Amino acid sequence: MIKVDLITGFLGAGKTTFLLRYARHLIEQKIKIGILVYDHGAVNVDFPLLNELRGEYCELEMLAGSCDPDCHRRRFRTKLISMAMSGYDRVLIEPSGVFDMDEFYDTLQEAPLDRWYEIGSVVTIVDAKLEEKLTEEEDFFLATQAASAGCVVLSRVQLAEEEDIERTLAHLRRAEERVGCPPTGAKSILVKPWDELTEEDYARLTACGYQLPEYVKTIAGQHADFQSLSFLDLPLTQEALREKTERLFHDSRYGRVLRVKGLFQEEGVWYQLNATAQETHVEPVPDTRAAIVVIGLSLNEAEINLLLTGKIPELHIL
Repeated sequence: MIKVDLITGFLGAGKTTFLLRYARHLIEQKIKIGILVYDHGAVNVDFPLLNELRGEYCELEMLAGSCDPDCHRRRFRTKLISMAMSGYDRVLIEPSGVFDMDEFYDTLQEAPLDRWYEIGSVVTIVDAKLEEKLTEEEDFFLATQAASAGCVVLSRVQLAEEEDIERTLAHLRRAEERVGCPPTGAKSILVKPWDELTEEDYARLTACGYQLPEYVKTIAGQHADFQSLSFLDLPLTQEALREKTERLFHDSRYGRVLRVKGLFQEEGVWYQLNATAQETHVEPVPDTRAAIVVIGLSLNEAEINLLLTGKIPELHIL
């Protein structure tokens, strides 16, 4: 049977960066993998960053998340059926940061997928410098993703102080307690800079398995309140983009912005932007297409459009 690994984690945790490292390790072992990436919105800016992995032992697939939950589940199931015919040894799935874990487990139990696939590892990425002030909905996804994992991997450990890590783990325990999940044990948490991961660490991750925790579903699990706004080919410099991103996070007129990510070009060089309220990262990437995605709760689309494009979107009255 084909093993399926789920690489999950709340918005901005660092899933794509980890997936690149994890996939490279499997490719070096000559394990043939298929990677399925999907996001909450219509535009996926993480997918182009994985193109370097394409080759004899790796193929990429993308699934658009901008549809109703039932449609999305059908697309997810159909994509997995087609990937089962491709001769993969392992399939890696990177979903949205507001992913309902039940969708993963329920889909893989359906026929004919249950005859072709078995769950390998569920790895949940948690930012070592986790924001303290999360809403109940945000804590729900944080808790249920972590409680379902065979291993929780902390990201940006090299940037965190010991008290940051202790505060993050305490927050995680509180979030799990709120929804009735058993707390993630210390043995199931990997706290290590990713540049220092060893062969033994990767072997542990590929065999860490998963959990099926019971919890109280305090929200519908369909992230109905989460929104994603996409902007293509914005003519913004890095300095302007950084300044506008900072305003999105700290001015309440735009709603609760949780993450800004995307790709932009400046002086012939392509860059990736990854931003949360705590920090902004910009680094060079291979040639791609300019796109910026804003993700959050109760977003004010008109104000965000005005900030990023200088225009208010037209209202279409039916």
